[in-house]
Amino acid sequence: MADYAALLPKSWHERVDQEPLSAWWAWRGHEVHVLRRPNAAAPARMVLVHGAGGHSAALWPIASLTRTEQVDLTAIDMPLYGNTVSPDHGAVRYHHWVELLGDFLASEEDGRPLVLLGASIGGLLAYEVAARTGRAAAVVATCLLDPRDWRARAVMTRFGPLGVLAGPLSRLLPNRLSGKRIPMSWVAALPKMSRDPRLSRMCTSDRRGGGVRVPLGFLASYLSYRHTPPELMRTPVTLAHPAKDAWTPVEISIRWLSRLGAPGDLIMLRECGHFPIEEPGLTDLIHTIDRTVARTQSFYPGPPVTSQPEREPDRTCDT
Repeated sequence: MADYAALLPKSWHERVDQEPLSAWWAWRGHEVHVLRRPNAAAPARMVLVHGAGGHSAALWPIASLTRTEQVDLTAIDMPLYGNTVSPDHGAVRYHHWVELLGDFLASEEDGRPLVLLGASIGGLLAYEVAARTGRAAAVVATCLLDPRDWRARAVMTRFGPLGVLAGPLSRLLPNRLSGKRIPMSWVAALPKMSRDPRLSRMCTSDRRGGGVRVPLGFLASYLSYRHTPPELMRTPVTLAHPAKDAWTPVEISIRWLSRLGAPGDLIMLRECGHFPIEEPGLTDLIHTIDRTVARTQSFYPGPPVTSQPEREPDRTCDT
């Protein structure tokens, strides 16, 4: 965490919370690691969702810049990433991420409005869980990348235009190979993570983040996953997209945002690369989160109604 925090602009260093509470939550045999900055008096909650090159501790320095008095903050390590412990890494699939996050939100529900902050592919993951559960008052995402869109596949992978073939080929993956794990750096264009080459190298080599080994079955399940069509979305979404993202052009995310059935905003994070640490865009991001949280106080309709069945009690434990 300290290594990532050190790369933020010096003007923010004193505000970074480098001592979050570390906790664990049990889910279907996984011991899910979460970081917390609890504040029961805060009017809203926020859950941070990482992407394929990060984890909770890597993104925590940015999220912790939000105002303590305004937000009860939590960040979660999805299976394969961070400090989460899984019974069988080779069996993890993308739909498990969707189900786990939905169940986690249900277990945390306390009546306060919730904002989901999704980074990179965590943006559409946050969107998906908000759409499925109705538990979020708002979503803030740095990207909205539909893996079934050939344009998204062409930029997400290291293979450029050949990445278009990743979706069709993933459906041909033999079952005997689905559990085989390969370095994420073989697939994702991690050198484009940041405008700061130090941060790109850090993400690529981090064995809890971009340096993890992921099962081929997970990649195939992600590339073929049918997310809820944007026309059916009922939760407001803000796309806070890095303005100088060399990895995922904003036009791809706008294609999804423009079809939303809910209110949608676009904020460009000035001077920021894919991992948004540059100024003035980092300030843009924090102000966007602050404004989003403030808006939830006026339009939040009350306790959410979920379309998914409640979790069984034996899947959770006190953190």
